[in-house]
Amino acid sequence: MKSYISYIVVILISVCTFPSCEESGPIQKEIPKITLNKKAAEIIEADKAFGFELFREVCILSEEDNIMISPLSVSYALGMTYNGAAGTTLEAFNDVLHFGDLSTEEVNESYKDLMDQLIHLDDKVDFSIANSIWYRLGFQVLPEFINTNKDYFDAAVKEIDFSDPQTVEVINQWIEDKTNGKIKDMLDFIPGNAVMYLINAIYFNATWKYEFVKEDTYEGDFNLADGTKHQTDYMRVTGDFVYTSNEDFTAVELPYGDSTFSMVVMLPCSENEVSDLVDKMDVAHWDSWFDNSSFTGVQVDLPKFKYEFKELLNDPLKNLGLGVAFTGEADFTRINPAGDLYISRVIHQTFIDVQEEGTEAAAATIVEMRELSSHGSGSPIYFKADKPFLYLIKENSTGTIVFIGKVGKPEYP
Repeated sequence: MKSYISYIVVILISVCTFPSCEESGPIQKEIPKITLNKKAAEIIEADKAFGFELFREVCILSEEDNIMISPLSVSYALGMTYNGAAGTTLEAFNDVLHFGDLSTEEVNESYKDLMDQLIHLDDKVDFSIANSIWYRLGFQVLPEFINTNKDYFDAAVKEIDFSDPQTVEVINQWIEDKTNGKIKDMLDFIPGNAVMYLINAIYFNATWKYEFVKEDTYEGDFNLADGTKHQTDYMRVTGDFVYTSNEDFTAVELPYGDSTFSMVVMLPCSENEVSDLVDKMDVAHWDSWFDNSSFTGVQVDLPKFKYEFKELLNDPLKNLGLGVAFTGEADFTRINPAGDLYISRVIHQTFIDVQEEGTEAAAATIVEMRELSSHGSGSPIYFKADKPFLYLIKENSTGTIVFIGKVGKPEYP
């Protein structure tokens, strides 16, 4: 999977009174928040920076119309792998994941703290994070590596016969179970020199705080990047939302459940394209872009969309500076002191379904390790996302980005 995010026309609607979402129900209770210490907060910022960079690389390298990654999933899979790295390989992990001066223990504690709070944050949002490590029968793994990932990542660990054809199905079934059936047949085969798989799976299912009314869904034109038009179904909701307008894009934030999570839809201004936003996307821009957001009446027309995305992340991660981990120079002696291990593949697969009631999304990341010895080489604002746009699903108290994607051609099969 490859890099990241969205956009367009701001139209003033004539003087009409639209019902506010806030007026349709009782006063909302205080939004649950994640409480993090200073070090854990640094991990959030690090993940954000890494997520934007990874999305940018994926977008550059992918030819797909619709792209989606989960920076959180990739970060957790690499976070477990990080616990086995040493020397210059460990330095590369620190640089690419933006861990800075954080110690290994601080990194692990922060991952654990964040995971524990994310999955228990909102009883109206079905959100889960699962980690696992699978290693080849008879392969020696240092107990400290296993115990660290069990303690901090709650990783399920299994020694298994990689030569057994059923092992691929066993691993794929674990991923399918942890993503509620949304990520299927992810692992294609197990190479003869493979020794370990480190896997993260994330599942997200939430209803909108203010649902789109099915009867209001209509068919309309979506303007593709090549100038042609594509027919798609638009959902509509009107109410008070956080709205942003600047020289780069317009954006609206659509909350889920009790507002602990939300989707930010970014529509490039008429002279800009999605790629222009992706090029600028980093933590500094992200923070400044939303400085002047306001809570105001907005009529939102958003395409329904549903798609899967699968990508090998080797090249994006190499481009970000993790290249040494994919070569014979890799140092994973904290997994096995004999060394001779390297990352052969980082496979990432995602799924998203956005419709009137809410959003269902899932992601999984597989880090495949092989042995080197066998290695070869006022009035409501009108917001209509009617051209390629970006979206992010985030946790609101920390800004943790769970999913990020681009919709270039919305379809709802």
